[in-house]
Amino acid sequence: MMINPTLEMFLSTRAALLKIGLLTVLSTSGVFAQTPSTDYPSRAIKVIVPQAAGGGTDLIGRRIAQKMGEQLKIGTVVENKSGAGSLIGTEFVANAPADGYTLMIGGLFNMVMNKALIKNLSYEPDRDFVPIGFISGYSFVLLARPGLPVNSMAELVKFAKEQNKPITFGSAGIGTLQHVWGEILLNALGLESIHVPFKGAAMGYQEMMGERVDVMFDNMSASKQYILNGKLKGLALSAQERSALLPMVPTINESGITKFTGESWFGVFAPSKTPVATVGKLRQAMVAINKDPEFIAQVEKDGGRMINVPVNEQQQFLKDEIGKWVGLVQKNNIKVE
Repeated sequence: MMINPTLEMFLSTRAALLKIGLLTVLSTSGVFAQTPSTDYPSRAIKVIVPQAAGGGTDLIGRRIAQKMGEQLKIGTVVENKSGAGSLIGTEFVANAPADGYTLMIGGLFNMVMNKALIKNLSYEPDRDFVPIGFISGYSFVLLARPGLPVNSMAELVKFAKEQNKPITFGSAGIGTLQHVWGEILLNALGLESIHVPFKGAAMGYQEMMGERVDVMFDNMSASKQYILNGKLKGLALSAQERSALLPMVPTINESGITKFTGESWFGVFAPSKTPVATVGKLRQAMVAINKDPEFIAQVEKDGGRMINVPVNEQQQFLKDEIGKWVGLVQKNNIKVE
């Protein structure tokens, strides 16, 4: 049977076009498949700080962003997305494209305490995020006003049980770590107490120095100056060991009265579906940052210590912290709503 020359030419051209199209699809899909491992990073990385500019979290975030840019030889941009107790910034990163170009400075405040305190939390810390690396941990100090007739935790317990009214303890606000940990510790000591929340820790310090609030449990990086200049008393540290910055202050566990160990820590997180190869590159950068002498010296100067959690233990570290503090919040019936 004879085939029309025009039809034959049409079929031949169509087959050629289909072949070219198939090759293009295969070639393009191959490029996309390799992008996470070969091209990353090819543009600036955004580091989200879910708290306001100027605070401790912001300071850590800017230092990490600078060092990460140096390690990956790429530009970095820090963006503060504060509000709703860190929920706005954290939700933003949880829902961001999982491409390695949006990271977050997280910590005990939003990766653990929000889970412990907020019903129907819009994100699951250990499901929606992958740890890139943990940075530093900071001990808390149990502080006493200068006129309180106690110089140790044992003396505080004795004094509080002998007086006929509860002791007062300040915080930077309801639901803050000062509030939650303060309640947990004072309950463990068997003390009656009244929580006095302020709009920020600075006002709490002023009220303590004015002899209007008895105690406060706050970060050592903020409180050490008041202890060293004699304006407040440091009764005990929450860390496992004493600090070289406050060698005269014993740990809570040294008292033998109760057990309490905790640090306010920070880490870098990415959306959980970020490609494995991209996560690997970011983790390599964090390992190098955590060994940087300049970075280590700055953390220690601020009253912290480096937390070098091995890569294969990072997810479990987060799960353990969630389990520990969620359990203690529930046990102590601490509410913020």
